[in-house]
Amino acid sequence: MTSAREDILTGLRGHRAEPFPEPDLPVRRFHWDPAERLARFRRRIEAVRGQVHEVGDQWPARLAALLREKGVRNLRFGPDGPLAPELSAGWPPEGPPLIPDASPVEAVRGDLFDATDAGFTSSRAAIAETGSLVLWPTPEEPRLLSLVPPVHCVLLEAGRIVSTLHELLVSEGWGGGMPTNALLISGPSKSADIEQTLAYGVHGPAQLLVLIRSRADGVLIPD
Repeated sequence: MTSAREDILTGLRGHRAEPFPEPDLPVRRFHWDPAERLARFRRRIEAVRGQVHEVGDQWPARLAALLREKGVRNLRFGPDGPLAPELSAGWPPEGPPLIPDASPVEAVRGDLFDATDAGFTSSRAAIAETGSLVLWPTPEEPRLLSLVPPVHCVLLEAGRIVSTLHELLVSEGWGGGMPTNALLISGPSKSADIEQTLAYGVHGPAQLLVLIRSRADGVLIPD
């Protein structure tokens, strides 16, 4: 490493930005009730070819059935992720095989990119106004699970749907410091050429399968 480069990196590591006060602005939100937030989120994400299913606590069996219908051969998941115990315990024997994503990407690159049909992740929240999922990748549930497989499966708690992005920022306390790896996903991967012809799955999953676990007055909405 050159001396100039060392000096630059040392300066960057030692720099501490002065805190910037949060603006005193009213939270931008819509006063929709939970049912309206769910309905608006669903309409928005289905409008861009996201697939939505309302589920209960038997969601692993429902997910397995949906994947079988699609001809999906396997599902990769983070074995230390927040929903891994539920997924594993509720997965039916006839479901596509579960693949624990427990090795460094360098060791499983071939299987991940060439032999994985679907990936599963949890979600942090969702935004009703834009139909966006909010993911927070971690080492236990890495970003590649939602980026590489052709089908991305997500479980969203209906109670985590907020009305606007601003409301999310305030409720999460991100004004004092945003996470470096929060992701907003609004539908499956798509791209367009110069003639505006849409193609799906070019830069990521071609299908987005969203399971929404809903509760009404504490009672689960059945599958």
